[in-house]
Amino acid sequence: MTEQTAPRESTGATVGGPPGPAAEARIEKPDSAVVRDALGVGIAVGLSGFAFGVTSAGAGLSLLQTCALSLLVFTGASQFALVGALAAGGNPYTAAAGAFFLGVRNAFYGLRLSQLLALPRSIRPLAAHWVIDETTAVTLSQPTRRAARIGFTVTGLTLYVLWNLTTLAGALGAGALGDTDAWGLDAASPAVFLALLSPMLRSTGERLTAGLAVLLALGLLPVLPAGVPVLLSALAAPLVLCLMGRPKRPTPPTDGAQSDGGRR
Repeated sequence: MTEQTAPRESTGATVGGPPGPAAEARIEKPDSAVVRDALGVGIAVGLSGFAFGVTSAGAGLSLLQTCALSLLVFTGASQFALVGALAAGGNPYTAAAGAFFLGVRNAFYGLRLSQLLALPRSIRPLAAHWVIDETTAVTLSQPTRRAARIGFTVTGLTLYVLWNLTTLAGALGAGALGDTDAWGLDAASPAVFLALLSPMLRSTGERLTAGLAVLLALGLLPVLPAGVPVLLSALAAPLVLCLMGRPKRPTPPTDGAQSDGGRR
């Protein structure tokens, strides 16, 4: 009889490195489980597009402008920041700048996802439009490149379709809701973003940075034009780095220790 070997766990070590944040061995994830998780995120977040449609219409944007923002911009935080600043009477250029800088983070997501997904060059420009917080979170949590591609595609497609459909529904139904400010719908997208972000804040430095960013934004909100406090909250990262200091490097061994080790 030949000896049978036990199946080994997959470490996700594909060509170009493991797709997920990998330090430990992880079992291969079934495609059905990846699709289920991706659909859960896509549907939950996609439905909040209704809140954006209502908020945008309440801020004075037309139906065409509201739908164009979801179709072409497709990043909830930037969209809410733009219409929120306009609704507060902010300068359109300041509002657009705040929305732009919030969207810049997606470019950094893309640098990481391009290595993990390794998509053909012909479809990278289309895939780049789906590089947002939710697709990044789902993709990075997968153990293999195949699972990462499935998670990215299903999340992106589900979220894009639902977000735009619910944006349209929200903009059309804004008149029936009356005073949109009374519903507090502009808080829907930030709440979803915080819910996705909070499990990723593991180290003390990350939690301090997030807390300080919130304090900066809230403290500057009454004294600065709309949109500016969000931009200045990014200063939390360098401030925390300065307060915590750089990690100490290990002390190199002395010459005596090296020579002694050589004799042994």
